[in-house]
Amino acid sequence: MNTQHARSALGRYGEELAARRLTETGMTVLERNWRCGRTGEIDIVARDGDVLVICEVKARRAGRYEHPMAAVTPGKAQRLRDLAERWIRTHGGAPPGGVRIDLVGVLLPRRGAPVVEHVRGVA
Repeated sequence: MNTQHARSALGRYGEELAARRLTETGMTVLERNWRCGRTGEIDIVARDGDVLVICEVKARRAGRYEHPMAAVTPGKAQRLRDLAERWIRTHGGAPPGGVRIDLVGVLLPRRGAPVVEHVRGVA
């Protein structure tokens, strides 16, 4: 399996675990992998009560790279805010509770269960 294919499979698996975690915490997943032209992609769009949640998912194999939570740089945070604005414009306006940007980090150890961390309001 080539590295690009392995990375995309890891990403899909991480997003599946993230969507499951969000649902378990009472959130409603509205959309996955929403693309906006060349601007980028929102991994998961969800609702938490009356708050719209734009969720970035980062999956990593344990010990290989930086911790998933280190992946949201100021530039990435701004891009997520811009994408959130575009999603709201194309879907009829902001919800009463506003918008929050969350991060779900998925760490896959060599053995044992994946570690899924959900951090609210990262940007």
